[in-house]
Amino acid sequence: METSGTTTTSVPSAPPISTVTASIELKTRRAQFQPQASTLDTRRRQAVCVRRAYKKYGPKNNPNIVLDSLNMTVPKGCIYGLLGASGCGKTTLLSCIVGRRRLNDGEIWVLGGKPGSKGSGVPGPRVGYMPQETALYGEFSIRETLIYFGWCAGMSTVQVDSKLEFLMKLLDLPNENRFVKNLSGGQQRRVSIAATLLPDPELLILDEPTVGIDPVLRQNIWDHLVAITKDGTRTIIITTHYIEETRQAGTIGLMRSGKFLAEESPRRLMEMHRLDTLEGVFLKLSRRQNMGLRRRSSILSSVTGVPPDIDVDEEMSGEFGDNVSISSRRRSIAVTSDADHAPELPPEEKGHDNFTMLLNPQHMKALIWKNFLWMWRNVGMMLFIIGLPVLQIIIFCLSIGKDPVNLGIGVVNFELMNSSYDTCVPTIGCDKQMFSCRYLAHLQKRKVAFKNFTTVDEARHAIEKGDTWASITFPTNYTDALISRIELGKDVDEWTAEYADMIVAMDMSNQQIGHLLQRDILYSYQNFARDVTVACNYSAKLTAIPLDFKQPIYGPREPNFTDFAAPGIILTIIFFLSVALTSGSMLMERNEGLLERSLVSGITGTEILFAQVVTQFVVMTGQTLMVLIVAFACFQLTCDGEILWVTVLTILTGLCGMCFGFVIACACDTERSATYMAMGSFLPIVMLCGIIWPVEGMHSFLRAISFVLPLTKSTESIRAILARGWSMNESAVYSGFISVFLWIIVFQTIAILLIKFKKG
Repeated sequence: METSGTTTTSVPSAPPISTVTASIELKTRRAQFQPQASTLDTRRRQAVCVRRAYKKYGPKNNPNIVLDSLNMTVPKGCIYGLLGASGCGKTTLLSCIVGRRRLNDGEIWVLGGKPGSKGSGVPGPRVGYMPQETALYGEFSIRETLIYFGWCAGMSTVQVDSKLEFLMKLLDLPNENRFVKNLSGGQQRRVSIAATLLPDPELLILDEPTVGIDPVLRQNIWDHLVAITKDGTRTIIITTHYIEETRQAGTIGLMRSGKFLAEESPRRLMEMHRLDTLEGVFLKLSRRQNMGLRRRSSILSSVTGVPPDIDVDEEMSGEFGDNVSISSRRRSIAVTSDADHAPELPPEEKGHDNFTMLLNPQHMKALIWKNFLWMWRNVGMMLFIIGLPVLQIIIFCLSIGKDPVNLGIGVVNFELMNSSYDTCVPTIGCDKQMFSCRYLAHLQKRKVAFKNFTTVDEARHAIEKGDTWASITFPTNYTDALISRIELGKDVDEWTAEYADMIVAMDMSNQQIGHLLQRDILYSYQNFARDVTVACNYSAKLTAIPLDFKQPIYGPREPNFTDFAAPGIILTIIFFLSVALTSGSMLMERNEGLLERSLVSGITGTEILFAQVVTQFVVMTGQTLMVLIVAFACFQLTCDGEILWVTVLTILTGLCGMCFGFVIACACDTERSATYMAMGSFLPIVMLCGIIWPVEGMHSFLRAISFVLPLTKSTESIRAILARGWSMNESAVYSGFISVFLWIIVFQTIAILLIKFKKG
């Protein structure tokens, strides 16, 4: 074994004094190392035991290494100060300790178990975690905030109130009914500390708790932390930028660039490096790290005299100064009798199964109460959320599906020009004069706007300029030719047959307007011909098309696009508003640290999802009822079936949208990416689900995709109920319910899996 007496070596040239001093200190410390037990039992005896922790982000070929073979030992019953500059990996390390992130390599033991293992209580009530951000609900009062976190930890309201007064005095907080958003930054941090101290956990992890806090109050907080660790049952890990304030910590870890420079008591570190301040020690070790004085340690292999009942494993990270400690290492391998320390049970046998339930009633109570309270405190926003779909369905009913009116039609009436009439006055009865005017009177009922022209070229030019959508030209002898054509039948000559035709020119650049004008021109002619033949005591079938269209079995003779599109539009409104509401609320909580803090307190992702389902379901039900009342009671949309099934299917579709919103919130990291994902899914769903065009008109490949999308079958189901009056006995109806149920299960399963496995 090397000793400090063997450091003098003859060299050709004297190295720098700092290098010689560093080498002497290195060999001196190696001589002082003691073997450390690495058995499972030993690791469980520590409050926190981290071994060979490795964490990286980014691509494999160029990873950003945050933790690099880091070792950390936090004895029970002490205050452990974790010091390091911003970006050195402190927060990542703490997130791994509380079970919110997973290491790429290495292992972590917390309070005798691995974070996240069954029965470990981590994350859960055994750990109190205060993140860097305040992570509080601004709309809540101080008392309401503590009630929420107390309920999450399994406390009753009485227990919360019993500790509230003490914490208010300790942290010098204002009135308990003050809203958090009205507090200063320092007061908000004190409320955050109170929420962490409230359940009196075994392990307290405080990330920068004293930033922006008055020095006197900061010292009071430290005094309280020291007091609660005296009995040895409470352990505290605290990170801070104020290096000197950690003198009160039992052990400190100096962290830099994902590694530990040292892990020792503050007094021992200053004695060892012959410095008066911890800041000086940190600076010295940082410079040493930069100098490259990091050597593979082979100390444990040369240590002799290890007790035979201890399984020795290498505990050094392989880098100089990584977890360099002396007294703490000696304490950790002390062999004690079973009488002094009963062996700890495996995590699976600890009594924390209450927090491994799929849905903990206490947690659900806290989450649902929190969600409804947030809604109550944001009444204006909630009114907007409920009123927005109502406004959208009103806009739809007023703007979509109605026949366009006042469409311009040019008229060139040569029959009128060559007559003795000054104006076009329609005849009545069996008066066989000016049939052109009689026809135009029927066409006028279709609410079109006539523009008279004297030549065909003028009428055509008006269409080319966009002044009119069509033109109708009547020949000079139109009435006489039409009568002859009817009376002569097959004996009519070519000249007479030609002069009995109206000449129609149209602008078909707009399909909807073009088809509607064609329909109006055709229907008006049928009505005109029937009117004349009946008035002259001829059979109405004489001038009718030899097709007899009976009354439609379902729907009116002239269906409107509003009734066709309304089912899909209603479902789309409810579906995507549910997507926006759920994904937005969850991302807001996550990005502000609220979701993370709840998860660390023991709330599970499944509980969060189901609590959101309960609260958002109430909102979505209100949206659905308001939309249906406006659509069917106010605008009298066609409803020949049971409105109850329409309501149920619409609510289920909203629930499906909520689950899709959960998937977006779990898959995306920012509101921007979530917005892109939601908007990117909007048009495909609208275009492929048969909402604005029948799926039968799609490409065969897209049709196959359309049948499995969330809104296709449900839209067809509602159409069948509304337009055909079908019941649940028809496959076209119940298939929509089955489709929505399956998508709810798929989306909810994906969301739960993302929450479970996407922990960084």
